Amino acid sequence: MSKILKIHFKKLPVAVAVVLLLVVAGVLLTYERDYLWKVQELNLFLNTSLFFKQQMIVPGGMLMYLGQFFTQFFYHPWLGVSMLCGWWVLLAWLLAKAFRLPAHWLVLTVVPIALLLLANVTMDYWVYYLKLRGWFFIPTLGVVLAVALTWAFRSLPSKFFLRQVLVVLTPALFYPLAGFYALLAVALMAVLTWRLDDMGKGMKAATMLLALLSAVAFPLLYYRFVFYQTNIDDIYVAVLPVFAIAESYPNYYIPYYLLVAVLLLMAVCYRSGQQPEPKKPALQLMLQMGVLLVVSVATWHFWYKDFNFHKELRMSHYMEELDWNGIVREAAQLDDEPTRAIVMMKNLALFRLGRQGDEMYHYRTGAKPSATPISVNMAQVVGRAIYFHYGQLNYCYRWCLEDGVEHGWCTEYYKYLTRCAMMNGEEQVALKYINILRSSLYGRAWADRQASFIGHRDAMKKDPEYGPVFPVMAYDDLLTSDNGLVEYFLMRHFAYGDSNDPVLQELTLLGSLWMKDIQLFWPHFFHYAELHKGQHIPRHYQEAALLYGNLEHTVDISRMPFDREVVQDYQEFMALAKRCAGMSEEQMKPIFYPRFGGTFYYEYFLIRNQKLY
Repeated sequence: MSKILKIHFKKLPVAVAVVLLLVVAGVLLTYERDYLWKVQELNLFLNTSLFFKQQMIVPGGMLMYLGQFFTQFFYHPWLGVSMLCGWWVLLAWLLAKAFRLPAHWLVLTVVPIALLLLANVTMDYWVYYLKLRGWFFIPTLGVVLAVALTWAFRSLPSKFFLRQVLVVLTPALFYPLAGFYALLAVALMAVLTWRLDDMGKGMKAATMLLALLSAVAFPLLYYRFVFYQTNIDDIYVAVLPVFAIAESYPNYYIPYYLLVAVLLLMAVCYRSGQQPEPKKPALQLMLQMGVLLVVSVATWHFWYKDFNFHKELRMSHYMEELDWNGIVREAAQLDDEPTRAIVMMKNLALFRLGRQGDEMYHYRTGAKPSATPISVNMAQVVGRAIYFHYGQLNYCYRWCLEDGVEHGWCTEYYKYLTRCAMMNGEEQVALKYINILRSSLYGRAWADRQASFIGHRDAMKKDPEYGPVFPVMAYDDLLTSDNGLVEYFLMRHFAYGDSNDPVLQELTLLGSLWMKDIQLFWPHFFHYAELHKGQHIPRHYQEAALLYGNLEHTVDISRMPFDREVVQDYQEFMALAKRCAGMSEEQMKPIFYPRFGGTFYYEYFLIRNQKLY
């Protein structure tokens, strides 16, 4: 019985760790599916020699190149996740080999893997601001390299100074390729030196000094003679993400700090010779299972699970697929106050479906700040797409160019640059972007489809993506400043405009509703009625006309054909308002919302001072 227990307690934690890895893969493929899609959209890998050379002009260029290569496979989430898990399995094997982990402590290999996972799923809105391309795979690839080099160092014989040669060659050869992770390998070698039995104290001290000098000297030499475009402050942390915009956010480095600490601790705890079998296998088994439990709970606890962040990703994914009904379904399933990005995507979807005038207040509204310490701008989150679908091509193009220069070029930017050029009739410009995307694995089919529209303007007008944009482009071709306030700029632009096109004219009416400007509303309302003579006026436009007519009495509304439900809602709303006289707006909201939350009356009186960004 004791022998059977010894055999099984060695295998059970490994089996459980494999199961946990499969669970992680399942969670990534379900809960983070839209996140993975966005990661690959904000990534770009081109199969060209120029692209390779562009990556290699900074330290760690090879890791960046490989990181972008593997990230593109999140286009098929199952494929990208399979590759990521495959690298983690390799890392676990290398950790066991490099640090000679005994069978009953192989479970410890899950700790670095969990930290690598957390480094990726705690990024929150940094996914839109990180300048490091390929960041999702870079830490995993870098740690695999560092541990592999450490294993090679340990496996070398102590004679002929082979270990000392490797200590020097590691930063000399691998710093240009792997940046910080080559220096991590040197640090692990230096610590491991003191745990090896086949080296004298003098040689250990000399090896450690050599490692220190090499780690300090080679980055400086490369900075001086090769990588002149690199900031000297960054030479020792090359290919680590930079969590700084106007200020620094060091808390995002915690998974990286812990990862380095765990690897150094493994080196410190290295033991030469035969590892003794545990005397109490049952207790050892419980300890291993406890480690797995603690790691699992901690990983899920620190996993970034903000509802609105994931809702924005899912809705923007639907927007890319032109699934307007999908966006509306998501807007109907809100467990929290939404961000303005969610509200704007919902309104755009309803507008495209021809239902905004009847339904836009039927969904939960709000202006909840993004759950992140950084200052988020809607222009970076969904601004490009919103601008394009509302026909504001100059602003879509501008933000693509600015973000491309500031954060690096990616698939999403090139797609919208292509779309804008196509809509503007700039076919040669569009062809330039199309040819760039043709050099990517998963952008080729999309680019070929865009190329099929060149010279066929009529086909574009019938296309479900391009066709609806043409009617909302009937405005003066200007480029001013939106100050980064996408919603404010768009709504004022429409509110102060006018058009005889029914589609664009409805946007002017919606803009005046958004501004709650009575003087702007009436001319837009009457123009709308003229353009839709004989048609039923949408519910929210009737509500605004009835409310404004009773508030100011400047327009005779007595003969307007209001729906009976619209009049009844108004009368009941005003009667309840009289009963609640003296209450604050915050006190009134929970009283009014169940009955009137889907009306313009509630919007006009009780939704105020929402923060835009």
